[in-house]
Amino acid sequence: MPKPRQDLRRALHAVAFQQAGYFTASQAREAGYSYQAQKYHADSGNWLRVDRGIFRLPEWPSDPEDTFVRWTLWSDGRGVVSHDSALAIHGLSDVDPIKVHLTVPSGFGASDELVELHVADLDEDEREQRRGWAVTTPLRTLADVAGTDISQEQVDRAVADALRLGLASRRRLLRATAELAPHATLRLERALAKAEANA
Repeated sequence: MPKPRQDLRRALHAVAFQQAGYFTASQAREAGYSYQAQKYHADSGNWLRVDRGIFRLPEWPSDPEDTFVRWTLWSDGRGVVSHDSALAIHGLSDVDPIKVHLTVPSGFGASDELVELHVADLDEDEREQRRGWAVTTPLRTLADVAGTDISQEQVDRAVADALRLGLASRRRLLRATAELAPHATLRLERALAKAEANA
């Protein structure tokens, strides 16, 4: 026997509430909406179709960080906001990335022109959980960007900001460099030396 409409709506809204108003087709299916019902709700404007298999409640208020929920759902929950995007989230340096940077596990096959993908297997202690999405910790973020082609000036700023804000310590940064490629280690050590010289 099908569930009453209000029960379906309540179940779907409970999921969407945790994800900034977003939900996937499979989550709607789990809540009790057939694919035919999903098409009806999207076509009639009850749901906004954001991407293939991703919807949003139209009355949901928007927030600048909502985009991270959307791309987390796009990645089937496997992507973690990282690199330049994580710098901006943590308030480190003045990077303003055009694309959303996501770290995904090896074997991830999707791509999109609006997303910059990085492949790595992250430990739980290298990510911070937010509402409906996750971001790399400040320490992991600094280690990540030091290994990219971002300018040394931006690495210097990011490290100085992390130290000033108490998001990283000299000891923890030096410990983190032990596991990095030589190029990334050198860039973080330079940034630390500059921050200490300016302190």
